[in-house]
Amino acid sequence: MGVDPEAPKGPNHRRVEFERSELPHQVDAVVACTSLHHVADPGLVLNKIAERLAPQGVVIVLEWDWERFDETTARWCFARLGRTETEGRLHHRRDEWVASGQGWSDYRQTSANQEGIHPGQKLLGELNQRFVQQVCDDRPYLFSDLIGTSETDEQAAIHAGRIQATRIDYVGTPR
Repeated sequence: MGVDPEAPKGPNHRRVEFERSELPHQVDAVVACTSLHHVADPGLVLNKIAERLAPQGVVIVLEWDWERFDETTARWCFARLGRTETEGRLHHRRDEWVASGQGWSDYRQTSANQEGIHPGQKLLGELNQRFVQQVCDDRPYLFSDLIGTSETDEQAAIHAGRIQATRIDYVGTPR
């Protein structure tokens, strides 16, 4: 069952915020893909997941760690955007930063505050309060929006210390 305010219509989707959704009493797995940083109260959402997860269940979280999107990483990404007919979120971010006249750190923090997004470390802390961490890895996240840049290319730049990994992959089980 997909739960999202913008989910497609259909019997296997619910168009509602997760916090307000009606879930079966127990589920075997919950997957949250780049969504927790947007919710109003991640603790509330994670409590609901923990309550509904079967004893042998698993929570899988792929999340964006925006605080690690530092200026060096941003510039590396922006240099690989290219021009496309449909400019995406990174084009918008670059243009908004330039127009702001702010330094990257100030712009990034102001933008996060305005959007009400939560930092990756806060989300990990909330997850670890409710679940036993089985896996927690930092991974490439931005490559899919970059021209001529693969996941392998981004991973190589991370490994070489040229940029930060901005995706968190987390797997947990009930406490």
